[in-house]
Amino acid sequence: MPDRPRRPRRLRALLAALVTFAVAVPVSGAARPAAVPAPAPTAQGPLRDVGQSALARRYAVSRQDIRAAERAAEGHGDLRRAASLRGMAAAGRQFLAFDGRDGGRSTEVVGELSAARRIAVLVPGAGVGLDAYWRLRRDARALHRELGAGGAVVVWLGYRSPGTVSPAALTTGRADGAAPGLRALVDGLRAARPAARISLLCHSYGSVICARSAPGTAADALVLYGSPGVGVRDAASLRTGARVWAGRSGGDWIARVPHVRVRVPFVATAGFGTDPVADRFGAEVFDAGDGGHSDYLLPGSRSLTNLARIAAGAEALGASRD
Repeated sequence: MPDRPRRPRRLRALLAALVTFAVAVPVSGAARPAAVPAPAPTAQGPLRDVGQSALARRYAVSRQDIRAAERAAEGHGDLRRAASLRGMAAAGRQFLAFDGRDGGRSTEVVGELSAARRIAVLVPGAGVGLDAYWRLRRDARALHRELGAGGAVVVWLGYRSPGTVSPAALTTGRADGAAPGLRALVDGLRAARPAARISLLCHSYGSVICARSAPGTAADALVLYGSPGVGVRDAASLRTGARVWAGRSGGDWIARVPHVRVRVPFVATAGFGTDPVADRFGAEVFDAGDGGHSDYLLPGSRSLTNLARIAAGAEALGASRD
């Protein structure tokens, strides 16, 4: 039968889900407007060398750019942004890149990248940004501790994250724009550390970005967790040689998102299709425990244990393979 009569119901389902988000997700989790000015960053070029001296130079330049953005935020009167940037510029922090404009972009390293044998790239989802960057830092440090010696975590906030409660969070527009930057980062890491294992750990809307960058990726593993769907029918459609994993915690509200794709006339295609943890998607499903949507990297959690095991190349505990 034609699919057309079902489309209004699907659209209503997506709109209902957006209303649900407004109730279920704290307002503090939504992204703030990208109105805080910042100077253009210093041009550093693509990542090609992760030797200690080369990294030290990149980190020093990025710290200067962060401090310049901090001064601009203070001048603008946004003390919250300035305080966050002050923390990011602290001694010992390691940023491969930083751009404070249009809401902010950054790439931070936790651990020793020059000697890393296992590199986990964290790709965050909607509702994150510079104003509450400490959350990403907290999660990265927890994962780094779990990875142990020889592990490094790269936190990639390389795009303007959509608000959790926003139309942009229901379409692939932001992901389409972000994917080339993520691919360039992974390509650079592979060229600089050819023997290292590289895993993309993709949370929520970040999983949509990872899917867009997946074809031909140099990553060894692609992990989709807390995902609303990734815009393709199944894992084979990702056209990647990376091992594809998926997981969702028992208390994650993302489970209530309708897994459909609906064409909204004159606007865009809304929704992301098949649930990555569904049998028909074809990913290897790992046990993500029973936490909430923002709890996947909490110390002591089953999800953190399994994400670290996957990043290390081990089998996840309680995994199933379709």
